[in-house]
Amino acid sequence: MTDPTATTPDRRPGGRTARVRAQVLDAVRAELTESGHEGLTMEGVATRAGVHRTTVYRRWRDVGGLLVDVIDAAGEVDWQPPDTGSLRGDLTALNQEIQESLVVQPSFALALMAASFHSEQAARAQRKLWADRYAQCEILVDRAGGRGELPSRDTDARALLITATAPLYHQLVLLRTDPDPRLPERAAAAAVVAAVAGAFAVRPEEGD
Repeated sequence: MTDPTATTPDRRPGGRTARVRAQVLDAVRAELTESGHEGLTMEGVATRAGVHRTTVYRRWRDVGGLLVDVIDAAGEVDWQPPDTGSLRGDLTALNQEIQESLVVQPSFALALMAASFHSEQAARAQRKLWADRYAQCEILVDRAGGRGELPSRDTDARALLITATAPLYHQLVLLRTDPDPRLPERAAAAAVVAAVAGAFAVRPEEGD
């Protein structure tokens, strides 16, 4: 799926409180991208946002609170999984979005991943957001089953999605290799081959 933390939610009218939140979260994204978790401070965010620091402390309390709200805001984005007409096409499009979010310079997605290792609050929020995004993307597998692309409608959608997307994170985040324009499609194709072979079929005892 597209990196769930890489997009800013649509601005909605909501008075001063909503405007302050938008200003502060924009400042958090900028500070985190430029300076990493080590350089993210309440004072720096307040200054960049043009908001009094007491307001920032009162609402978000600490850096962990700021990170959690940034992640929560990502969950408010009206993002929809791709619909290309085939499972391979959908997974390829998904992987292309992921690759773009990880290779853009500077990458807010990478900065937020790193920050989550320093804040248990942020780590919990990020795990929930990723779980929600995977659940949202399960429709790709459901549609493929309905089209007859998979041998069984009882397919472990989460396992298939993780298998399809994991190579992007392994190569670009763990190994830090140069981006390969062929990788999104290659990883998607490998996952589809495995799925067609029944690698993700749910056994009867697993479905009970």
